[in-house]
Amino acid sequence: MTVDELAETFEFLGDWEERYRYLIELGRKLPPMPEDEHDDAHKVRGCMSQVWLAGEARPGPPKTLHFRGDSDAHIVKGLIAVLFELTSGRTPQEILALDIGNAFERLGLESNISMNRRNGFYAMVERIKQMAAAEAAGM
Repeated sequence: MTVDELAETFEFLGDWEERYRYLIELGRKLPPMPEDEHDDAHKVRGCMSQVWLAGEARPGPPKTLHFRGDSDAHIVKGLIAVLFELTSGRTPQEILALDIGNAFERLGLESNISMNRRNGFYAMVERIKQMAAAEAAGM
């Protein structure tokens, strides 16, 4: 899904109560993350909730990154799902070029979730960008 498609869906939903429900629903649709990845190596620091992210490169051409994640908070799982919609299945270069902060603002999330959740979201973005940079450097 593109930023435009997500933004259109968010606009269609109208009020933020509906949008929060949509975020929660997106989070529920995430595939389960293996229990052995719920460890310190996959834990995202900077999040108030418990958040774990893992990723893998799949050979191409082109090589793409695919992510798995989980959280103990429903809204945060929804934010993970949004982040994966924007990044998973893309090349490392596409992920590094993506202005996720702009996408976050376009979706209205910047002003409608708490500061702690925003900080946690950007910690997840940083982790994904690090994974993409490592894969791009190894190409």
